[in-house]
Amino acid sequence: MAYSEEDGTVEEKENNNKKKTKSALATAWLTFYNIAMTAGWLVLAMAMMRFYIQKGTRKGLYRSIARTLKFFQTFALVEVGHCAIGIVRTSVIVTGVQVCSRIFMVWFITNSIRQIQNEESVILFLVVWTITEITRYSYYTFNLLHHLPYFIKWARYNLFIVLYPLGVAGELLTIYAALPFVRRSGMYSMRLPNKYNVSFDYYYCLIIAMLSYIP
Repeated sequence: MAYSEEDGTVEEKENNNKKKTKSALATAWLTFYNIAMTAGWLVLAMAMMRFYIQKGTRKGLYRSIARTLKFFQTFALVEVGHCAIGIVRTSVIVTGVQVCSRIFMVWFITNSIRQIQNEESVILFLVVWTITEITRYSYYTFNLLHHLPYFIKWARYNLFIVLYPLGVAGELLTIYAALPFVRRSGMYSMRLPNKYNVSFDYYYCLIIAMLSYIP
């Protein structure tokens, strides 16, 4: 079968059009996703401020925002998918570890142990997460729209210097506060003998988690 240069050009154009379509769809989805996540964390920020203004105390603040926090933090698992299918060029492993560590902090520590929910450290990491995520998702949104305000770019690369150590401190202090309750209750632990012949101690798991923060 004869194959002309013109045929090759047409095929190349079709492939380029398909790539452009996929790229446009990916950009549209990422823009929508980042707008939604920015809005979600803004809702959390306003809810926290409103609670504190009305109540004048941190007690009960976590419970008041728990459902919204769990939804948006868990929904961030989508970002692992973005990396896996290649629409975001970031390591799947790095993104997975970052997202899953947050989910672990929310679901398996703070949400599971009511006795620590009013700790100052919980409020600390919540405030840090909220500022970080509003900045991060708004940065991605404006970047995708090719209209990045200077103050958003500045905040993205400068607030990190202060927020990162504060966030780490809040998370570590929260895990530390959880240790006595975990040890007494034996939650999420498996003792021998059992039908699976497996032993697991959640208390030591949390200690290992704390050690993993060491650079």
